[in-house]
Amino acid sequence: MIDTPPDRLSVNPKSPHYDAAVLERGVGVRFNGEEKTNVEEYCLSEGWIRVAAGKARDRKGDPLTLKFTGAIEVFYHEAASNPEISEEQE
Repeated sequence: MIDTPPDRLSVNPKSPHYDAAVLERGVGVRFNGEEKTNVEEYCLSEGWIRVAAGKARDRKGDPLTLKFTGAIEVFYHEAASNPEISEEQE
């Protein structure tokens, strides 16, 4: 796999930007310097994320989302955790 996450990714299987293989690998999103765990979708080139708005759902059962713009950093969790594992084994 490529070491850079995709430009746009969604956790909703109905979306054209959904990629199960990338999500299984574990993608982390840092928005304005703070790591977010509730991101539904992001776009690096446009600089926005969509975050679930509480427990509210739309008529199709998908979570209602809020769109925020700002500085976004996307990374793989595996890449961040591998150095720690190798240091513990040595």
